[in-house]
Amino acid sequence: MPQNRQVYLLDPQNLTPETIAVTFAKTSRSPQTFREIAAELNQEKSSEFHEKWVVGYGHSSVAEHAVLHIAVENISRLAVECLESNRLASYTEKSTRYQKWDCDSFYIPEELTDPTLRQIYIETNQNLFLTYQKSLPIIQAEISKNHPRRSEESDAAWERRLRSHYVDVSRFLLPASALANVGVTINARALEHALRKMLTHPLAEVRRTGEEIKAVSLENVPTLVKYANPVPHWQQVETLFKQQGTDLPPADPADDWCQLVDHDPNAELRVIAALLYRTGESSYDRIWAYLQTCSEEQVSEMAQQVMADISKFDIPMRELEYATYTFDLVMDQGAYFEIKRHRMMTQTPQKLTTLLGYALPKTIVDAGFEQEYHQAMRAAHQAYLRLVEFDPQIAAYIVPNGYNRRLLLRANTRSLDHLIALRSAPNAHFSVRRLAHRMASEIIQVSPLGKFWIRDSIDENWQQVEESYFTCTNCQP
Repeated sequence: MPQNRQVYLLDPQNLTPETIAVTFAKTSRSPQTFREIAAELNQEKSSEFHEKWVVGYGHSSVAEHAVLHIAVENISRLAVECLESNRLASYTEKSTRYQKWDCDSFYIPEELTDPTLRQIYIETNQNLFLTYQKSLPIIQAEISKNHPRRSEESDAAWERRLRSHYVDVSRFLLPASALANVGVTINARALEHALRKMLTHPLAEVRRTGEEIKAVSLENVPTLVKYANPVPHWQQVETLFKQQGTDLPPADPADDWCQLVDHDPNAELRVIAALLYRTGESSYDRIWAYLQTCSEEQVSEMAQQVMADISKFDIPMRELEYATYTFDLVMDQGAYFEIKRHRMMTQTPQKLTTLLGYALPKTIVDAGFEQEYHQAMRAAHQAYLRLVEFDPQIAAYIVPNGYNRRLLLRANTRSLDHLIALRSAPNAHFSVRRLAHRMASEIIQVSPLGKFWIRDSIDENWQQVEESYFTCTNCQP
């Protein structure tokens, strides 16, 4: 083997993902170069290796070297939730901010075999999409009052500049049945887990999509995902706990929409102790004892140093992960769809319903579109009540983005800083800005030194966002 450093790519156009995975795996026991190992392999040998070591002996980390890029088209946004629920993958989806939906761009679940319920479902979707389409030019005209065309700006350029503003408002009408395209980049180990979740899912659409993803993946990784099957254990746990919770009282729409329900009172000291541990030679116990002797001023000074001079694009030190917070949140479904993208945390959403009320953006009222908006949202609620008796999972398809959803979220400070910095920025959607500002406020109330670690936009607070952008955040249908 040559002694000089070598850095090169293994070309996925010449080598299959499984062959690349075996090439990397064999280097732990072979003195050969990666190129030499790869030259001795073919698909048959690669499959034999994976059957023995990955499947037979459970060395699953090898499968992480096989990476696939999967295009999924015309899948409902409700099904997208399951597809995008995996931490170790990358996703890009059709945006409700920059694209518009056609009137027939919704999914009809195969479970709806009852003619009456199917007709209710279709007519409600058609009404929501027609109202959405009708709202677009009306909201655009209202938005244009505060964003007039510049003298040198073409009509097309002006429309592009306005689009995210008015589509941001109209998106509250789009139901979870709306079709979307998603690009997925994922390794074979994570894909196997993702497929198991999809194949176990109660919705036929999700299961069928999982089967199709498995089929196309087998063309490139014929060994690594072929044993991805439904997981009865997950279904059993959900069934048991659903039975256990039958006597629990339902949530009250009047409950506070952002509650910090759990945190470590020593969160700030945990971070500082970990950084002292990282940079020193003392034991954690001795570091902790030392911090108990420090004054508030000394601790505050150390806290300020944790992210001193950090730039906008820098990632904070990992030791911020020692401080964690748990939130019980209520947000509109559109905001949830953005929050769910932050996967380096634990999120437990409740099912999507119409029972927690819906948000009414102020621009809809200013544009004189309030009556049509309420009519569409209430019609969706009535359809939901009919469908939920048949199947709560199917009923969720009809719920528009404007309806509220409950989410339990637990994250460390490092992840929360990323979420809050990104979602409180001026160009973030106003629904999620309101949420990010409020979460930052709750953290700093219990951990005052968190103000040095949570990069919240200082241009506004959550109350100002609510007053400026919403007429109501929990309208009752």
